[in-house]
Amino acid sequence: MPKLTKRVAVIGAGPAGAVTLDALAKEKAFDLIRVFERREAPGGSWIGDSSPPPNLSNFASLANRTADPALPIPETLPAQLPKSSQPRYAESSVYPYLETNVDHLSMEYTQEPFPKEPSAHSVSLYGPTSPFRPWQVIRGYVQSLVNRNGYDDLVSYNTTVENVEKVGAEWKVTLRKEGKESDCWWVPFVPRIEGLEEFEKAKPGSVLHSKLFRGRDHFKNKRVVVVGASVSAADIAFDLANTKTAQTPVHAITIGHTANEYFGGEAFNHPRIQNHPTIARVEAGTVHLVNGESIPDVDHIIFGTGYASTLPFIPQIKLRNNRVPGLYQHIAYQEDPTLLFIGATAAGLTFKVFEWQAVVAARIQAGRATLPSTDEMKAWETSRMRERGDGAKFMLIFPDFKEYFEELRLLAGEGEEELGRKLPVFDEEWMRTFLVGHELRKGMWLRLNAQARAEEAAEKGAGAGETSKAHL
Repeated sequence: MPKLTKRVAVIGAGPAGAVTLDALAKEKAFDLIRVFERREAPGGSWIGDSSPPPNLSNFASLANRTADPALPIPETLPAQLPKSSQPRYAESSVYPYLETNVDHLSMEYTQEPFPKEPSAHSVSLYGPTSPFRPWQVIRGYVQSLVNRNGYDDLVSYNTTVENVEKVGAEWKVTLRKEGKESDCWWVPFVPRIEGLEEFEKAKPGSVLHSKLFRGRDHFKNKRVVVVGASVSAADIAFDLANTKTAQTPVHAITIGHTANEYFGGEAFNHPRIQNHPTIARVEAGTVHLVNGESIPDVDHIIFGTGYASTLPFIPQIKLRNNRVPGLYQHIAYQEDPTLLFIGATAAGLTFKVFEWQAVVAARIQAGRATLPSTDEMKAWETSRMRERGDGAKFMLIFPDFKEYFEELRLLAGEGEEELGRKLPVFDEEWMRTFLVGHELRKGMWLRLNAQARAEEAAEKGAGAGETSKAHL
């Protein structure tokens, strides 16, 4: 019989941490459950910020994925020390009109349906049955899960985990409670580009990551270059171009880069977006491209280039290709299954995949689910590496949603009667609505791109007519 865990620490109260807390509590097997959340409330990346984002710095460390080093631990604890000035990248990636881009049915937890509150903007684009929700609804949804049943008393907010180490049979967790300064699991990834840091220093705030994007108004009449071909870059470039907020064309660095597998590249086909190849260097406000062309008088460069994983507080784990190696089913650390990860996947029907993983983790810790042998777990990872590759490809669940969800459901088992969250059989409707939601987004881009082309043609026609009159 597996050794039972009686005290559990959860790091983070975002969508993954919230459902993990619920899954652990419903097992009724633990003497102590504590959640440590760096922000002031639950919600994770959906919490939102009221203050302006900071300017980026330390560009070399952002490019080589070392931008979030661990803070030194005081020799004696407890200790009262001055606040650190080191960037921790704890800011939210929310901007005022951000919405989900996945159908609510395929995104919600199975026992907690999303509120039926589409925004007026979403209804104008997709009709009254819009499956998308504004970010405030998602924040409230996550917070409602944490705030019910007295769970809020189990969470320490504004508390950062600075170090985690195994001492004997237990994990020692070193904490720091210091206002809004906090550690971060994710760090913006900004590729190495010659002259980029000098450009930012000459015009502070001119270089930003999509994580720090706070809406279009800051870019009125500005010449903007957006770097990246996936979701964030597409949303930002399209937004700036379609609303005519920034100078047009909006310049997008997409040629030679792979578009998002779900959404494709239609957003970048807007007539007021000009697509370019990779940046070679930035010099005196001019962005020079690898094909010899250039974009002069640039005001802002926005990077929608993804994130780099960091675990500065668990020094014994060395990330490989931006993922945690040695995880069985993307959850259990093979060398020590008392260390578990929720949400270490890509494109996996969030938030549902968090729920499935959370229930597995809770059952393992409660002694109601048993992992395979270490050799079998390692064989699983080796096989997946051979089939998928490493890095993001290894973590990608698509298109094998059903297989993965059912593997986790069987691993979790039914649990004991009246205890724990119950996982239903995978519903094919989740997959269908997941894909339909993407088609809605692509259809919206197609429709608005066509409308913009018609507007551009009409404006050119009107301009030509005025010129003819002038000659008369």
